[in-house]
Amino acid sequence: MIISAPTDYRKAAKSKLPPFLFQYIDGGSYSEHTLRRNTQDLAEIALKQRVLNDMSTLSLETQLFGEHMALPIALSPVGLTGMYARRGEVQAAKAADNKGLPFTMSTVSVCPIEEVAPTIKRPMWFQLYVLRDRGFMKNVLERAKAAGVTTLVFTVDMPVPGARYRDRHSGMSGPNAAARRVLQAMRHPQWAFDVGLFGQPHDLGNISTYRGEPTKLEDYIGWLGENFDPSISWKDLEWIRDFWDGPMVIKGILDVEDAKDAVKFGADGIVVSNHGGRQLDGVMSSAKALPAIADAVKGDMKILVDSGIRSGLDVVRMLALGADCAMLGRSFIYALAAQGQTGVEHLLDLYEKEMRVAMTLCGAKTIQDLNRDSLVNI
Repeated sequence: MIISAPTDYRKAAKSKLPPFLFQYIDGGSYSEHTLRRNTQDLAEIALKQRVLNDMSTLSLETQLFGEHMALPIALSPVGLTGMYARRGEVQAAKAADNKGLPFTMSTVSVCPIEEVAPTIKRPMWFQLYVLRDRGFMKNVLERAKAAGVTTLVFTVDMPVPGARYRDRHSGMSGPNAAARRVLQAMRHPQWAFDVGLFGQPHDLGNISTYRGEPTKLEDYIGWLGENFDPSISWKDLEWIRDFWDGPMVIKGILDVEDAKDAVKFGADGIVVSNHGGRQLDGVMSSAKALPAIADAVKGDMKILVDSGIRSGLDVVRMLALGADCAMLGRSFIYALAAQGQTGVEHLLDLYEKEMRVAMTLCGAKTIQDLNRDSLVNI
C-alpha cells in the first residue's frame, strides 16, 4: 500500500502482523475508553493560525537532559518490540539514531541492552519498572551504565498489569494461546519467515541475560504478574536515585500532586502518560492532564508526554499545551512492523514535515515559541 501519512502505517501493520501481535500493540484496557480519549481529545485542540511572520528561519531543534535533539521527539519504551520486526529494538534504535533522536529500550525488550547499544552512536535511554526482584533491577541498571545509557525512564503506573481483554481474544494470552499464535503465524508467511524464523531468539533478552536461561514469550505475562510490586512508593525509588547518577525521568504521571511529588523527589523529568490507555481505563487523556501539570511544575523539571500522539500536528499540540518533548509508542511500532528501520525513519520524516507546516502557520519559529498563545480557547 502507499504510505502518505503517519496513520497509514497502522493499516500496513495490521495486514502484515499475526492478530495476536497487532491487537497487543493496538489495544487498551477494559472497554478502552481512555484509549479513544487520548486521540479524540488531542484532535480537538485547536491551533491559532498566524500569517506573514517571516518563517524562513524555522528550527525544530531542542536540548533535553544535555542532549541535542533534531526534533522534540523520543521513541517510547515498548515491550516486545523485537516481535514486530527482525531484531526490532536494533532497527528502531538505528532509525532514531539516524534522525538525531533518543531511543528508549524497554525492560521487557526482545533484544538485550548489550545487543542494541553498540549499534548506535548516541547514548540510548532505558526504561525500568519497580519489580519484586530487586536483584534484577540492580543487575540491569549496572548493565545499562556499562552500555553507556544516559537517561533512566522509570515507569510507575504499572504496579499491577491492566485488564487487557483483547489479548485473551487474540491469542496473546488465554486458553490454547501458543497453538493459536502458531496458526496465526502460518497465515502471515512474510512475518513468519522474517521475524518468526529468522528473528530469533524470541525471549525477553534483558531478563534472560540476568537469569541465565531463556524467558520465552509464554513466560512473559506470568513473569510480569509475579514481579510487579503493588507496594511501590516513593521510598522504593530512593536507592535508585542514589545509584543512578544520570537523568531520571518518572513515567506515568497524570495528577498535579504526583508531579509535585516528583519535583520533591528530585526527578529530572516526568512523562505525562496514561500508558497509552493500557492501564486504568476511565482516566483523563494525557492532553487533558498536561496543562495543569505544566502550570504546576514547568521550569522545575522537563515535561515529556505520550499517549495518543499520531502525527506531527499532535506533537505541536502537546508542546503548546506545555510539554518539552513528545514520546511515540504505537506510532513507531506500526511503522516498524510495516517496513522496519526504513519505515520508522520515513515516519519521523513525515512527523517533521507536519511539524514544519504547523509551526509555520502558527507563527512559531522555534520549539520554545509554542505555548498556550498558540492555541484557541485554552
